[in-house]
Amino acid sequence: MSKPFTVNVNRFDPYKTYRFLVYLGTSTAPVAGVSKVGAIKRSADVIEYKEGGYPIIRKGLGRHKYDPITIERGVTFDDELETWANAGQRLDKGAPVASLDQLRKEVRIELLNEQGQPVHRYLIHRAWVSEFQALPDLDAGTNAVAIEHIKIEHEGWEHDRTLPEAKEF
Repeated sequence: MSKPFTVNVNRFDPYKTYRFLVYLGTSTAPVAGVSKVGAIKRSADVIEYKEGGYPIIRKGLGRHKYDPITIERGVTFDDELETWANAGQRLDKGAPVASLDQLRKEVRIELLNEQGQPVHRYLIHRAWVSEFQALPDLDAGTNAVAIEHIKIEHEGWEHDRTLPEAKEF
């Protein structure tokens, strides 16, 4: 019987989803406290056309769409996500202010193995924040962590295949 993995021949389990890091822009430090990243997903439009004399509807590939990605993290004093979310518009003494040069960023998401080594890296291109929730519903009757939430729109992603599979010990 052949081994299921070519590099880590002793590995039988797929990677877990609970070990990951998120980086904004060219930063070498990950965003602090990220607890959840929504699915990285794309889909394509289907173009249907009918050919005369042919009883089956033909289908062709249309434009690609990239779904927004959500990021959630516990509310902390780190304001990196809020500063990015405010680039589109923030209020300064009631007047709207925008910083379009800081609006779009490259985002890097890395999946880690059980030893904390990056094993998959995804590059999100020309990303910007379309939705920002600074605080959840506040309820004194619950026992929960305050979570902030952002929704990231982008113009595509790619799987960085230059990252080699890490050997595990």
